[in-house]
Amino acid sequence: MLFSPVKPFGARRLCHRLIPAFAALLCVGSTFGASGPQPQPALENPEFQALPLERSRQNHFLLRAEINGKSALLGVDTGAPVSAISATRRKHFGMSAIPESSKLPPRLRINGGFNRVTIAHHLRLGALILVDEPMVAIDLSAPARAAREFHEQELDGILGADILFPTQAVLDCKKQILFMKLDPDARGSVPGINHRGWKNMPIRVTKGWNLYVDSNLNGKPAQLMIDTGAFTTLIHRPFVREMQLRTRDTPYTSGAVNLDERGLQLAIIRRFAVGPFLVRGKEVGVMNLDGLIHGDLLKGKPPVAGLLGSEFLHRNNAIIDFGTRTLYLKL
Repeated sequence: MLFSPVKPFGARRLCHRLIPAFAALLCVGSTFGASGPQPQPALENPEFQALPLERSRQNHFLLRAEINGKSALLGVDTGAPVSAISATRRKHFGMSAIPESSKLPPRLRINGGFNRVTIAHHLRLGALILVDEPMVAIDLSAPARAAREFHEQELDGILGADILFPTQAVLDCKKQILFMKLDPDARGSVPGINHRGWKNMPIRVTKGWNLYVDSNLNGKPAQLMIDTGAFTTLIHRPFVREMQLRTRDTPYTSGAVNLDERGLQLAIIRRFAVGPFLVRGKEVGVMNLDGLIHGDLLKGKPPVAGLLGSEFLHRNNAIIDFGTRTLYLKL
């Protein structure tokens, strides 16, 4: 689910180049600075395509696409079960309402609120053209404000798991490439991806197309949602309290679709393990995730403790394979 850092007006005296990518609170232009379009990767197999991605200063992966013949900028969001269009851009792209004869619901409930389902008659992703693709109209005002703060282009929509799974996509977070299968009936995996030296772990996929991996935080078993829409790794505040970790306040807030903005804090987790992959002294964002992660998961065994964000995935060379449902990590 798309999370963006939002700075309150009272904090504008702070360094405008400061980004709360909580792994280090680095400034724009450093390791976590934005990156422009990557060269078009070459694939010998015509049944697959490799699309270059950009990375914003909010740590979001961006894909250039077309919606009904008009250029569009989409955020690649593994935490979003369904693809979406910004409610303010619906008319610009000529999105249609769900016809009465359709079996699709006219509205979907997202994080407790209801959102209208619209239809993109032609959604072009590189060489892949999806016809009459449903996209939920959502409020993207929070990431839009952050984009204006960083003088970046605002998102037109979100590319979600409902497209990433059927195309058996592979997202290379370090090289910033999205591999997709053009023919769903084609056999085999994406060619040219080398997993040698990576540690791999299975991804558990729920009925709602959320992706979870097993983790261990200071010896406490937990699950984390793989969420490239989260600008940093976020841990549920009550879970941090149970571990009795010291937190530090920040001047930032963040929120998700249909959820109020909430305050962000920082904490350091001494032993942060994702499957067999261990990071020592991992700095994370701390936030109340009620409403985004439902109560039964927050209280599960092991509980869902938070979101594995794009800053961690990029820094640790993550490869997310939707076909084999595997996460690969490498220092």
